[in-house]
Amino acid sequence: MNRFSYSDEVLRKLFSDTKTVALVGASPRGERRASWRVMRFLQQQGYRVYPVNPEALGQEIHGEKVYASLNDLLEKVDLVDIFRRSSKVAPVVDDAIEAGAPYIWMQLDVIDETAAAKAETAGATVIMDRCPAIELPRLQRAA
Repeated sequence: MNRFSYSDEVLRKLFSDTKTVALVGASPRGERRASWRVMRFLQQQGYRVYPVNPEALGQEIHGEKVYASLNDLLEKVDLVDIFRRSSKVAPVVDDAIEAGAPYIWMQLDVIDETAAAKAETAGATVIMDRCPAIELPRLQRAA
């Protein structure tokens, strides 16, 4: 467990507080991609999810227009969910801080302690090396 792992109570608050999600690294390549499946799951849970991927700009994923970056979103998001290699996380975290996102989530195997510490210093709650599509059902079963 890393220092950015939080209690179930914090995760419940995150899921309760969150209404909008920016999913950075969203893939239009279908069900074989984890980001595609997680985006669909979050939508099914009632969250508004904005896909962010400059390589898929102009496309739609699950009925949502793909944005090139967090800076292009027209609405402030509550959660930035990052599907990028760990080496590519820092600029995304910087954009999330600039956008004022209260929650930043790095997916399984996505770890950047320095970027996470920077976000935490800026006031964000950072979850790292976990997946909301695993954690939310686990919390719902435990309730």
